[in-house]
Amino acid sequence: MDALNRIKFLEDRLHRLSEIGMALSTEKDTNVLFEMILDEAKNITNADGRTLYSKNKEGNLNFEILRTDSTNIIMGGTSGIQIPYYPVKLWIEKDCPNQKNVSAYVALTGETVNIEDAYFEKGFDFEGTKQFDKKNGYRSKSFLAVPLKNHENEIIGVMQLINAQNDKGEVIPFSSEMQEQIESLASQGAVALTNKRLVEELKTLFEAFIKLIATAIDKKSEYTGGHCERVPKITMMLADAVAKTKTGRYKDFSMTEDERYELYIAAWLHDCGKVATPPHVVDKGTKLETIFDRIELIKTRMEILKRDVEIQFLKRKLSNVKDLKYDEEYLKDINQLNSDMKFLEQCNIGGEYMETELQSRVISIGKKKLKLYGKEQQFLSDNEVQNLNIAKGTLLPEEREIINDHITITIEMLEQLPYPKNLKNVPEFAGGHHEKLDGTGYPKGLKSNQMSTQAKIMAIADIYEALTAADRPYKDGKNLSTAMRIMGFMKNDYHIDKDLFEIFVKSGVYKEYAKEYVSEEQIDSFEEDSVL
Repeated sequence: MDALNRIKFLEDRLHRLSEIGMALSTEKDTNVLFEMILDEAKNITNADGRTLYSKNKEGNLNFEILRTDSTNIIMGGTSGIQIPYYPVKLWIEKDCPNQKNVSAYVALTGETVNIEDAYFEKGFDFEGTKQFDKKNGYRSKSFLAVPLKNHENEIIGVMQLINAQNDKGEVIPFSSEMQEQIESLASQGAVALTNKRLVEELKTLFEAFIKLIATAIDKKSEYTGGHCERVPKITMMLADAVAKTKTGRYKDFSMTEDERYELYIAAWLHDCGKVATPPHVVDKGTKLETIFDRIELIKTRMEILKRDVEIQFLKRKLSNVKDLKYDEEYLKDINQLNSDMKFLEQCNIGGEYMETELQSRVISIGKKKLKLYGKEQQFLSDNEVQNLNIAKGTLLPEEREIINDHITITIEMLEQLPYPKNLKNVPEFAGGHHEKLDGTGYPKGLKSNQMSTQAKIMAIADIYEALTAADRPYKDGKNLSTAMRIMGFMKNDYHIDKDLFEIFVKSGVYKEYAKEYVSEEQIDSFEEDSVL
């Protein structure tokens, strides 16, 4: 090769290495990345056999890709064919390195090994290679094994090439020029592989941190931890169903893998603000519950009232008053007190609606007088009356506001994070699941055209999980027909997106989720058209 041709060859090779370096840096699939490295190695050396190993957690070498063109062996990588060989051990025993195996030696020393003919090479054990050759009618001759080193100069793998060939297909040794170029390629490949692994490790750490927040909420309240885990399930099921639809308003909706991941992360974080919500409010299972259920204090007071009635009755008996009307009056008073107590216990349980007459009775009972510590006082305090007369659920307006504040805190927390480009919408997706299409939701009062499709999807997921969940302190999980009927009303009231709700129903997402996460007792049948 004359000087000009050689210069052109080197320029082409540098250009090619530059191109492969860029391609390696942008490739996300590890298997494809491995194959790109080996394909380029073939371009440089025309090697018939190519093997790529990666160092596993135990410190041994896993077979990642195995290729031999002349025998049509294609294993590992994107082929889907599993490599049936055990990892190469780097240490035979604790203090005995495996320096007889070429790839192990390279991984242990970080040195490149270039062998002209394996059958005549001393220092390495090629007995296994010879047996393979005999079985497959092959002749392994020239070897080039190169370490893959990361940015900290640690060995993360080994690339081994067998039988370089010339233009005539004849096996030749790996030249020093080939070795230099393969070492450069290995360096580029190792950097790309290390970068990908670092990104994956950061991604794993990020996800673990997110789930740690959900666990923290779980530890605060056994009633919300399951919610944090289940909402992402429904969210992704519905999002995938929407992406598959071919008709209607969302026929053009689609998501890339990055966009799916963004929604998945947002779903996990949608209630992270609950870490700041007081547990006694989140877990308020009855109207009088704080750290404990104050209905027990009222029961004690009621026993005092009953004691006073009994004392008055016994005093009359001691006074030899034998009028039967006193006995009747005593029994009437005791029965009334028992009835009042039973009534208050029923009022203490949250419901969908409390009639005015019942609220008036609570007020009336509260005005009864009782003497404690020598001081006369009302039977119920103003706070107890206020709590027992909560018309819907178990929360006072100010407590409901504390609960609602969790979404504001969620948004504040999420907006402080320095997101990469592919996660920049997480605060909007996570923070919009309590908004309503008519603008009556919270915290921002957004309307339909101000909400993303993803936030609307998450709103449906959040509501459905809350309605069917059996682990809430203030209610039993609703059966499917009731839950879907309620959501049908919400759709009619323009609280949730009607088109997304239709996909939720017709795609069967609600049933698919229920099979795994809803108890059998809650799963009943209903006419789907009735809620649409």
